[in-house]
Amino acid sequence: MTARKQIRFNAFDMNCVAHQSPGLWRHPEDQAWRYKDIEYWTHLARTAERGIFDGIFVADVLGTYDVFGGNDLAAIRNGAQVPVNDPVQLAAIMAAVTEHIGFGITAATAFEHPMPFARRLSTLDHLSKGRVGWNVVTGYLPSAARNMGDQDQMEHDERYDHADEYMEVVYKLLEGSWEDDAVVRDAERGVFAEPGKVHHIGHEGRHFKVPGIHLSEPSPQRTPVIYQAGSSPRGVRFAAKHAEAIFIGSPTRAVAKKTVAAIREELVKAGRQPDSAKIYLLATIVTAETDELAEAKHQEYLSYSSIEGSLTFMSGWMGVDLSKYDLDEPIGNVESNAIQSTVASFQEEMDDGREWTVRDIANLGALCGLGATYVGSPSTIADQLEAIVEETGIDGFNLAYAITPGTFEDIVEYIVPELQRRGVYPTEYETGTLRNKLFGEGDRLPEEHHGSLYRVGGPLSTIDDYTGTGRPVPEELLLSASKA
Repeated sequence: MTARKQIRFNAFDMNCVAHQSPGLWRHPEDQAWRYKDIEYWTHLARTAERGIFDGIFVADVLGTYDVFGGNDLAAIRNGAQVPVNDPVQLAAIMAAVTEHIGFGITAATAFEHPMPFARRLSTLDHLSKGRVGWNVVTGYLPSAARNMGDQDQMEHDERYDHADEYMEVVYKLLEGSWEDDAVVRDAERGVFAEPGKVHHIGHEGRHFKVPGIHLSEPSPQRTPVIYQAGSSPRGVRFAAKHAEAIFIGSPTRAVAKKTVAAIREELVKAGRQPDSAKIYLLATIVTAETDELAEAKHQEYLSYSSIEGSLTFMSGWMGVDLSKYDLDEPIGNVESNAIQSTVASFQEEMDDGREWTVRDIANLGALCGLGATYVGSPSTIADQLEAIVEETGIDGFNLAYAITPGTFEDIVEYIVPELQRRGVYPTEYETGTLRNKLFGEGDRLPEEHHGSLYRVGGPLSTIDDYTGTGRPVPEELLLSASKA
């Protein structure tokens, strides 16, 4: 008998007040306003570990949502991802009170030099004993670019070209600078580390020049688990090259299935196995003992949601100022292909023949942004989750909250035991680092991963170097050879 596929969970949070559910900070049981408190994060970490979640994934932005109304007033008024604190320190805080759960920390390649950032990654991986992941983003808010002294972001594909070189520098530092046995701590000779086993990376590229060594000795994973959430064709190619865990926000099962198939295909094109990256679908779960109680809880949550806050997020994600339209304006009058295609996907799945309005867009994003919300008893939710995994091919769910930590506590109390009873959810953690827990193949990057090319001994830097490796030659080398 074939073993049933195991469902995986991540907790999706952010170091702010209103992450995906604007307005819910007003709910009497919501504690998102405690995002500034260490105790909030340690409680969340313990809760998620009790539920055997793979990790806690912490999002981030370095700008404000200022498309709605042409300014950031609505974002500030609604606490819509502002104020927001840095995510990186949270990994060390949560690692101190847990033993197994991983931490996916978001950081953008556009706004920090790779040299100091690589040291921060190594530091966190050491402190957590190998439980850190890095969610690689290229940035999407123009306000963030302006805050860093630029007029706007780089063009879309150029952002990924820049990110590819950023990743190359990070791999060279983390994988290729220190040999595993460089640190000897030889008291008799007075040698802490062997200089001959620590290598200058000598990187000189279009965007970065980094001649020296990595400042940190090798951590348990060397390179933390790479997370990514690119959805455009260029973004999916980037993810296929680098990511080991990929988050998707597909609004319907049909779209999710298509997205998963495209990712698996790109992984193969990148010389990797189709299952070499775990794919998590964005979702919010509202549950209670019975379907009726869950629906009542759902309606209570919706009563606290903010239409303005939801439209602030939607405007930023979709790139169109929805403040220019009346709430009862038909979607057909909104000049945005992104919004119309998203709504069309929902209408198709819901078999909803009516014409949607701007108000419907606000309601759509009330609790889970561009993801889906599932409401019901443990049995009802488990049925839905199993069907989604079977139909789409995802590996698990990136779980946003309606209220925090209540939503996560409900999932641990109600949903996890039901899935375990069905034999489709782990009952204990695997051993070792986050990478080994996810894949069971050791702590370091696998040989087929692009980052492994930069291990001690130097990167594969010419087309001839790739002969016999079974790896596809990078586009940049082919382009360089064609110009020569």
